[in-house]
Amino acid sequence: MSPLAHVVALPVRAYRLLLSPWIGHGCRFQPTCSVYALEALERRGAVIGTWLTLRRLARCHPWGGSGYDPVPKRNTHDAG
Repeated sequence: MSPLAHVVALPVRAYRLLLSPWIGHGCRFQPTCSVYALEALERRGAVIGTWLTLRRLARCHPWGGSGYDPVPKRNTHDAG
């Protein structure tokens, strides 16, 4: 994980440590949004990982989807 991705991951880690135990485990997706965020940041970096996380959170509403939704793999056309 890049240094910038580590910084971006801090609020996610804080959420998992401080808020998640109080809110409960009612995520409609697998993996959960916080696990998805950390995996996206690790695998895709700070910028794309943040974009993927925000896109995932935008789908988390009563009329959104549910089920298995992994972090997309890199395209063969992506650099790096």
